[in-house]
Amino acid sequence: MNGSQPLPVKGVRGRVTRGFYAQGSKSEREAVFLETDNGRYILRRKTGPVFGDVELEQYVGRDVICDGFLIGTSLLGVKITIVPERSSTE
Repeated sequence: MNGSQPLPVKGVRGRVTRGFYAQGSKSEREAVFLETDNGRYILRRKTGPVFGDVELEQYVGRDVICDGFLIGTSLLGVKITIVPERSSTE
């Protein structure tokens, strides 16, 4: 399968982080990632800008579940849901 073909996905769970993409190259930039058990994906919103999407800031440091499309090393989120944190009394 070609890595540039969109692959529909549902229920991808992971933690949203911020870090550098392509360090040391002319493409280096800060990006938002989804860290999953199966890998690290650049996280984008389907309706958001490619760079500097301030709407993604609400998810940084949180666990989320995403539905959308995998395109190469990017996850294009159509629906991003924050996973509620468990209380310390559970």
